[in-house]
Amino acid sequence: MNRIMLSLVLVFLMHQTACTQLNFSSTNAGTDEHLQKLDSAILAGKYEQITSVLVAKNGQILYEKYYNGRDQNSKHNTRSATKTMATLLMGIAMQEGHLKSEKEKIYKYLKHKLPAQNQDPRKENITIEDLLTMSSILECNDWNSFSRGNEERMYVIEDWTSFLLDLPIRSYPFEPKPAEQPYGRAFSYCSAGAAAVAEIVQAAVGMKLDQFAKKHLFGPLGIKDYKLDYSPEGTLNTAGGSQYRSRDLLKLGQLCLNEGEWSGQQIIPAAWLKKATSPKARIQEGIDYGYLIWLREFGKENSYKTFYMSGNGGQKVLAIPALEVAVVITTTNYNNRNAHTYTNEMVSDFIIPAMQK
Repeated sequence: MNRIMLSLVLVFLMHQTACTQLNFSSTNAGTDEHLQKLDSAILAGKYEQITSVLVAKNGQILYEKYYNGRDQNSKHNTRSATKTMATLLMGIAMQEGHLKSEKEKIYKYLKHKLPAQNQDPRKENITIEDLLTMSSILECNDWNSFSRGNEERMYVIEDWTSFLLDLPIRSYPFEPKPAEQPYGRAFSYCSAGAAAVAEIVQAAVGMKLDQFAKKHLFGPLGIKDYKLDYSPEGTLNTAGGSQYRSRDLLKLGQLCLNEGEWSGQQIIPAAWLKKATSPKARIQEGIDYGYLIWLREFGKENSYKTFYMSGNGGQKVLAIPALEVAVVITTTNYNNRNAHTYTNEMVSDFIIPAMQK
């Protein structure tokens, strides 16, 4: 083999390693002591209803355990963790030429829902990015039971997108205005906005969003066994609720670590994922938000930047780029006040120490 051919082979092999698929062939081989302690803590009930924990480093599955009657074939309702699906699908739609930018106005794609109630010219300037960052001027806050846009009020209405567009303009009586906050945005957790992103992408691509997802995301990743959730009008529910196997959730985390590439195919633009996982709004000190994705550092002795999908019960599909680690934690600790504390501790106290070696 001549030098040129050898160089080409080496480049190819390096590329394949950098953008590896997941290897499930030697799961749990040589489990680290930290992960053994984690397993014991879960089995002892310390973290209550944990249903699965998967950890991969450089595409190699190092830990895969199921609890409380679940197994590899179990599908998990990770609630709001699947909000991030809207971001992934939007990136694909941009790559396919259906959307130009997240800076586009939402009314461009939602004309069929107009006119809206509580008319205000400022509504015409709401962008897709405003919804992706949960920082639009609409009065929508799931963390405030008095909010007109609280998700519990949305679910009993058939037309979720109109529910969002009809909301009044929000005020800022208890917090600084957007211009006075980091990144120039005022975060307000809004499931209605995340759900509306699905209708925007669906309108842009000109086909049902679930079919678009099957063709451009699920198909290339080999995701076949799932249960999708829909709005009353039949649009894929990107506020949450769809159910996936843990291994398939791990594929999504690994895809993002691979900067959108999978088995030699660019599924999602790398530039889009870089935007999506960069801070756009401040949730609280130490926790930022990208495009429907959470950003914070984890680690007990050494901390690492992470980005992750997060849902009720402490659900996590988490990536640690510096360690080349992808993590999935599923639970049924729904509405448990300790749920996120539990899974945060699992990542910081056990998973990261095991992966630093």
